[in-house]
Amino acid sequence: MNPKSCNHLQAIDQIKSGAGVCEECVKTGDEWVHLRTCQTCGVTLCCDSSTNRHARAHHEETEHAVIASAEPNEYWAYCYNDNLYKKFKPE
Repeated sequence: MNPKSCNHLQAIDQIKSGAGVCEECVKTGDEWVHLRTCQTCGVTLCCDSSTNRHARAHHEETEHAVIASAEPNEYWAYCYNDNLYKKFKPE
């Protein structure tokens, strides 16, 4: 995990927080496992462990590269394009 090799992660100084629900799962009445917030537009969606994988679908549709955990006490971001993580210090 070397964030220096990923310009997308280097550009992020602070994690954007999002909603406490997957906005797409709420529309369909589905459940999710974990939540991720897009660091480009701020939408919160479900993770790859969830049935619908809305965060990944959002990345594939929009090409927004970086998501961050929207889970309490988790401070990391992930770049889909470079398959790298970056840890952040709690605020």
